[in-house]
Amino acid sequence: MEMHLATLWESIADAIPDHAALTHGSTTRTWADYDDRSARLASAYASAGLGPDSKIGLFMYNCNEYQEAQYGAFKMRGVPININYRYVDEELHYLLDNSDAEAIVFHSSLGDRVGRVAGRLPRLKLLIEVTDGSTVTVENAVAYDDVIADHQPAPRLARYEDDIYMLYTGGTTGMPKGVMYTIGGLTKFFLADGFPILGLEPPDDAATVAKTIVTAAATSTLMVSIPCAPLMHGTGLWLGSTIPHLTGAHVVTLTGRSFDSHELLRTVEDRGVTSLTIVGNSFAKPILRALNEGKPDGTGYDTSTISLILSSGVMWTSEVKHSLLDRIPQAVLVDAMGSTEGSMGRQVTVKGIDSQTGKFEQGSATKVFTEDGREVEPGSDEIGMVAAGGNVPLGYYKDPEKSSRTFRVINGERYSFPGDFAKVADDGSLILLGRGNQVINTGGEKVFPEEVEEAIKRVDGVRDCLVVGVSDEKFGQAVTAVVSRNAGADANEATIISSVKSQLAGFKAPKSVVFVDEVPRSPSGKPDYKACAVLVAH
Repeated sequence: MEMHLATLWESIADAIPDHAALTHGSTTRTWADYDDRSARLASAYASAGLGPDSKIGLFMYNCNEYQEAQYGAFKMRGVPININYRYVDEELHYLLDNSDAEAIVFHSSLGDRVGRVAGRLPRLKLLIEVTDGSTVTVENAVAYDDVIADHQPAPRLARYEDDIYMLYTGGTTGMPKGVMYTIGGLTKFFLADGFPILGLEPPDDAATVAKTIVTAAATSTLMVSIPCAPLMHGTGLWLGSTIPHLTGAHVVTLTGRSFDSHELLRTVEDRGVTSLTIVGNSFAKPILRALNEGKPDGTGYDTSTISLILSSGVMWTSEVKHSLLDRIPQAVLVDAMGSTEGSMGRQVTVKGIDSQTGKFEQGSATKVFTEDGREVEPGSDEIGMVAAGGNVPLGYYKDPEKSSRTFRVINGERYSFPGDFAKVADDGSLILLGRGNQVINTGGEKVFPEEVEEAIKRVDGVRDCLVVGVSDEKFGQAVTAVVSRNAGADANEATIISSVKSQLAGFKAPKSVVFVDEVPRSPSGKPDYKACAVLVAH
């Protein structure tokens, strides 16, 4: 049996057919349902003329259909393409054109955008519309439920570990890029990450996976996972859905189109959720507020089933982690340092053990290199670029120039350089500084925004913060903070600047602070530095 997501999920569906695989709102699909419906979609893709390596766009909010459409693509050796549901016409057109998409599965409420661009995309052969209450109907689109009803399940077929898997990453600069992996290598990597979460040894071969899951099912230790972040981003898709499904998990998606921490906690109670996937403080802080507010009847939420909270994508401060552990003391908090281009390290925090913000246990294949290719010595205080080894992507789709800059060979080993800078502590752990493309050059000094942001977030009353550089005649760039405050907070510019100066070197403190109701972030919680730059410019 090959290491391929579709093949392993088929073996799990055969092993635990009656166990829940997907839930959205009141709709639950068993593993047998999940497999059957995805096979019918695979049949529809093939009937439309799609085949191995055909690209299938997924333009949806979190839902069962998102995961079925993806699984269906894997079944026929196709390549699902994640599309940000915030994209408007030209962004949507760019991504569908750049990815060579031949099909798109979309929510009706996003259909107006699809309708306006579909005519300019001659490769598109199939448009499948998932009804979500909107009255928009796209010309030549077929209803998702009709596709399921009108097609028989596609027969299972032989697949190959060198089939392409692709995830588009928006990053912080430039146009979205399709990061290509072999599906076999990625599946092996996910198994190595996912099975230890269950307290199990990673399987040596594909045939072992289903056997292990049957044992876990018999002892009622299968995960129930909520991806709080959108499935159209890697954190929600990989950590919240794909890896859990490789362990036979039940994946529950929230119905709200923006994160509602009270809905999350109600769902945790209703579904016995064991695992949450979040994006740092931007999700953790609202969860804490909801825990403190409790239910409308004055009682508290039952979070006793939660054993694991995973985060990736942005800083998750130690103060917030420990506040969560005060409320959910049995949970293990895993802070993953990584990106679509590779995994670099992690920090594990449990009740009673201290942790330092931005300090990660280095991955076994992770290194830190200087600009001239030297490996940074532990404890040297030298800054270098983090290099992720091991399961390195093949490159960016149709972009050999960016691929050669990001994926490089040093001393005979291939590494991914996503752009993160770090120091290496005496004990070999990584001290993350931030992304190089956001570094602020002020008065001849380099300032990493993330370091300043975390200092500002420690100020009483500050809810969220991002830091950008603004052109300045004297300093070249002036450090500028964009800050949102809690209701009734009296944190002001002078207090914030003074507090940062007490924590960091004076040149790192913001020269000015712009207060906003909400700090600009993507739906996944990642910082929107471009929007911040526009705010401070005005």
